[in-house]
Amino acid sequence: MNETSGSNRLDGRIALVTGASRGIGAAVARRFGAEGAQLVLVARTVGGLEEVDDDVRKAGGKPATLVPLDLADGDAIDRIGAALYERHGKLDVMVGNAAILGTLTPTGHIEPKIWQQAFDINVTSNWRLIRSMDPLLRQSDAGRAIFVTSGITAMNPAYWATYAATKAALEALVECWAGELGKTGVKANLLDPGVLRTAMRARAFPGEDPKTLAEPDSIAEAFVRMALPSWTKNGERVTAQSLI
Repeated sequence: MNETSGSNRLDGRIALVTGASRGIGAAVARRFGAEGAQLVLVARTVGGLEEVDDDVRKAGGKPATLVPLDLADGDAIDRIGAALYERHGKLDVMVGNAAILGTLTPTGHIEPKIWQQAFDINVTSNWRLIRSMDPLLRQSDAGRAIFVTSGITAMNPAYWATYAATKAALEALVECWAGELGKTGVKANLLDPGVLRTAMRARAFPGEDPKTLAEPDSIAEAFVRMALPSWTKNGERVTAQSLI
């Protein structure tokens, strides 16, 4: 496999991406497709998934497997794992990208429903992915798991308790799992994409000029590098800017 810059670095690799209908997930899917990956794209929005699949095909990539579902449905995640085993017998790359902001409000004012939704999507769904995909990643010659985190965990600013708490929990989850993978060929890491032009960013900072921010496609190369068999780091928190 060619692991230098260029096309087809992920040729023959099966890659699952969550939150793939827009933003960072869509950018990663397009780039993985351009690099030859066989994509399994997960998101709630069918139309968004179809648009990304169209982009991948137009660029010469392979048709993707589209999986429209709510990641809060843990049983559905288990069914994805079973289907992947039946069809491929393995998974080479997993990108846990899907996340929601929750609410920006005083901690004592957070509604229990909003708090639970954020943990369901940002933390529990990733645990369910690990639970279902761990055996499949171990069947790969070089399984790679990449989870999207945030610089918010280094700041923990006022009013951000929901999102900051979920990302801190995600980091702990991934680091614990990575420690368990030490003697396997699987590597699990965290990637902080930095400040990008996304719908979540616009919701958090409505007064910000989006034209001043980089597009998600600008950091897709970082995901490719961490998905390659040549990537040897495990249990680390990496910034996208350090890789591009």
